[in-house]
Amino acid sequence: MVCEHGLTWIKPSFLWMMYRCGWATKEGQETVLAVEITREGFEWALRRACLSHYAHGVHADQAAWKRELKQAPTRVQWDPERDLHLNPLPHRSLQLGLTGDAARRYADEWTVSITDVTERARAIHALVRENDLTAAESLLPEERPYPAGDDLLAHLAGASAKHYDERRL
Repeated sequence: MVCEHGLTWIKPSFLWMMYRCGWATKEGQETVLAVEITREGFEWALRRACLSHYAHGVHADQAAWKRELKQAPTRVQWDPERDLHLNPLPHRSLQLGLTGDAARRYADEWTVSITDVTERARAIHALVRENDLTAAESLLPEERPYPAGDDLLAHLAGASAKHYDERRL
């Protein structure tokens, strides 16, 4: 999770989060928290998401996209997944921005647990710097593709057009 420009961002990918916070070394991002939320809350947010940028063929025009974005409590964007060296990979991971009611629900209703994983991030980074990638990989949290149903994928496909099958939630 990252807060910026009035949005709270859920970043389900550990390595993308490490890219974002520089392995917990960037100023103001020295603490990394793993936030577990309910599946119901996550899917509520996904079903109400608007694509974070205009996409020709998905939106009627830029004005229609801007209206949808302004009204949507959540927005979705797809960013390149990262490897242990934080280099971009050819597939993408979901980033989910929350505002207004969605951010309130996230904080008050959906959050199940919060775990400080800063030391884990630093330990993995130290192993990467030592080029012990096998040991570093063994410390990564387990991440699996999200078991989204066809209806949810169809909604997200509308928010990401023709490439959703290449992306991971």
